[in-house]
Amino acid sequence: MNTSSKLDVPRPAISAEQIQKRVREMGRQISDDYQGKTIHALALLDNSFMFMADLVRSLEVPVTCTFVKPRYRQQPATGPSDVLEILFSHDLDIRDKDVLLVEGLVHSGVTSEFLMNDLRARGAASVKLATLLDRQSARRVQLQPDYFGFLVDEAFLIGYGLGSPEQTNRNLPYLAAANQTVPMT
Repeated sequence: MNTSSKLDVPRPAISAEQIQKRVREMGRQISDDYQGKTIHALALLDNSFMFMADLVRSLEVPVTCTFVKPRYRQQPATGPSDVLEILFSHDLDIRDKDVLLVEGLVHSGVTSEFLMNDLRARGAASVKLATLLDRQSARRVQLQPDYFGFLVDEAFLIGYGLGSPEQTNRNLPYLAAANQTVPMT
């Protein structure tokens, strides 16, 4: 009797091997840039947790790790459009520290730009941005990551820690387009 059921498994868009190779390359580049310094890695949850883990393991300089989760609150309209307020989970002690903001995906850039400006205002010695995925076509602000893994288009990618809260498949070791599946038995 065959007890296996038919499952829809997303097709890889970027393989686990491609991800790991690129993360190691980024780790070498970041380590070279931060020689003689301690990196204070600050990961933006939820989409960066797997990338952060692999990235810090590839670094050859001292590193501390902190995680923050942005919350968004819609403010009443004060003009032609609503204002989006970005709040963070806790205060950070980053005065005179070299901060590496780590994201899984930079999309509009609004949150990244806000946080980078906030970290500078709090007295960080330096602030750089590392992202696994860079969706430049969706950018709403002038922002260029200092380190990025892959340029991506408009497809919604899942896996390797990415996805929406209600979706499964964040545990995939690769990245897949959410709507491209292949039947598995």
